[in-house]
Amino acid sequence: MNIGIAQINPVVGDFPGNAKRILAAYRECLDAGAQIVLTPELSLAGYPPRDLVFKSQFVPKCLQALDYLAGESRTVPLLVGYVDHHHPTKPGKPFRNAVAWLEGGTIRHRVWKTLLPTYDVFDERRYFEPGESCEPIVWNGKRIGLTICEDIWTEDYLQRPFYDRDPVDELAAKGIDLLLNLSASPFHLGKPILRRAMIGGIAHRIKVPVVYCNTVGANDQLVFDGHSLVAGANGRIAVQLPGFRETCRVVDPFLTVDDDVPCEDGETSQLYQALVLGLRDYVTKCGFSSVCLGLSGGIDSALTAVIAADALGAQNVRGLTMPSPYSSRGSVEDSFALAKSLGIRCDEVPIAGALEAVKAAMRPLFEGKPEDVTEENMQARIRGLLLMALSNKENHLLLTTGNKSELAVGYCTIYGDMNGGLAVISDLPKTRVYEVARWINREREIIPWNTIDKPPSAELRPDQKDQDTLPPYDILDGILELYVEHQFSPDEIIARGYAEGTVRWVQRRVDLNEWKRHQAAPGLRVTSKAFGVGRRMPIVQRFIE
Repeated sequence: MNIGIAQINPVVGDFPGNAKRILAAYRECLDAGAQIVLTPELSLAGYPPRDLVFKSQFVPKCLQALDYLAGESRTVPLLVGYVDHHHPTKPGKPFRNAVAWLEGGTIRHRVWKTLLPTYDVFDERRYFEPGESCEPIVWNGKRIGLTICEDIWTEDYLQRPFYDRDPVDELAAKGIDLLLNLSASPFHLGKPILRRAMIGGIAHRIKVPVVYCNTVGANDQLVFDGHSLVAGANGRIAVQLPGFRETCRVVDPFLTVDDDVPCEDGETSQLYQALVLGLRDYVTKCGFSSVCLGLSGGIDSALTAVIAADALGAQNVRGLTMPSPYSSRGSVEDSFALAKSLGIRCDEVPIAGALEAVKAAMRPLFEGKPEDVTEENMQARIRGLLLMALSNKENHLLLTTGNKSELAVGYCTIYGDMNGGLAVISDLPKTRVYEVARWINREREIIPWNTIDKPPSAELRPDQKDQDTLPPYDILDGILELYVEHQFSPDEIIARGYAEGTVRWVQRRVDLNEWKRHQAAPGLRVTSKAFGVGRRMPIVQRFIE
């Protein structure tokens, strides 16, 4: 049996565009000999649609597009993810997360998602009513189990047991020859390897092949990596589609292999590809064609510029270097060297005059008070003003360049370097920033080595270094991973060997700067716990650990 896997990139709410993508993929798979074609979860609506589903015409337009696709279907079934109504007279949530089996010009079957995740970045119980039963679909003499994303996630691969049902076991108990899964599983570091282990384990346990079709692309903060899979009945990974790009492939899941096919991407490569895809989709799906950013000569802005040039093309990236009286000439030269390496335009706009003008305006109010962080923040805010002016005048989306370590402890200036429409590397700790930068330079110098090798500095006062204020980044990032991603208490972190004073300082800074992060630009999620949709901390609270 030949199964077509259509790993496509839908846009939330773009029913005509998504239907066109689905139909093109369907026809491509038909030409390659597919007997069934599988698309991702909510491929027609885009994932996650969130509160758009409550708009009065969202679901009707989705169903209208589904009827169109049904009319275009041939004798080869097309499986499409969509949003359906729940029964209007029955209690429960108003909608269903559904898959339609389209065949011969009509909708032959509708299957509802059974397990609805409501944790981390997911909030499906807000919208959807779960399916009540799991029944195989009989087609051409085969009994096929049809599942949607979370339906196959078992207790062994979740943080804790969430459900009292197991759709895979329910289908297996009724007898199936093949298990299909339509998925929209967002990326974070380590997720592709986790999925391989889980899907291979399911196939081995129920002794039938598993075909897993994952979406690719980015919507808001979530990046979807694709990496669709086929596991044979022996549990071996027989096919893995590439990550981070649209792909169609026809496979026979009943042809088994003795060894797993390798995962072609390493972790650092996956991080970089996720950020490139996330930036490209955010910019283009929001209707922009170009971006601008500040180039400081530092590693964060350099990495952001490389990602932007790769995602959009060098001609669509505009840099601005804005030296203050405390900026080294080397930092300006590094900015221009990077711009030359990437082929992007970079202009220099010094801010010394603007800084003196602001100081002069405030002098009557600040008389008798020494200069402090106020004057440092003035510089960042002047730069933010200039970048926003360039963004407005030329219709660029402004990118912020701060990393996760800085955002965690508030080492960033609100209405200054935090200005922008997308925080590209805000989920990348500083140590990972260096790791990705060195990976970029693995074959030739793209980011100036001086940018990578010099001690990091905001250059807002004479001889300033980040480590004047922050712990060494390897220590800071280790504490942040335990506190933010794993939610360890300070005592538990101290027990791991970190100095108590440092741990308490980091914990306090993270907690105090929640207000600042609430006003930050949305960031691309690449770790298991980003500052964003999957982490919902109150600003006003008095809990102390």
